[in-house]
Amino acid sequence: QLQASGGGLVQAGGSLRLSCAAPGRTFRDYVMGWFRQAPGKEREFVVVIKLSGGTTRYADSVKGRFTISRDNAKSTLYLQMSNLTPEDTAVYHCAAGHPISSFMTSPTGYIYWGQGTQVTVSS
Repeated sequence: QLQASGGGLVQAGGSLRLSCAAPGRTFRDYVMGWFRQAPGKEREFVVVIKLSGGTTRYADSVKGRFTISRDNAKSTLYLQMSNLTPEDTAVYHCAAGHPISSFMTSPTGYIYWGQGTQVTVSS
């Protein structure tokens, strides 16, 4: 299983850094993504990073504010979030898989999921 951490309560305009550890897995073999789910809403794509970390894709809503990275040596995925707004409030989930290109932004493209970490942004 993946283990997400780093969530919390932050004021609008603040920053948080999420981490996702993947113990016991060949981390470098997986495409990694972050998704989020707000109450009453469907799980939505946030960002994906490919195997080597050289290719990323961001949702328009977070582009320029969030940065994904991965440390394959530590089997850890990161999400640096800046300039947070109340609309970013959600449970953030990390995911791993081998999605084909057309499914990289879809939850159905991923095999393994973390338990989620709550991010709450107050106005």
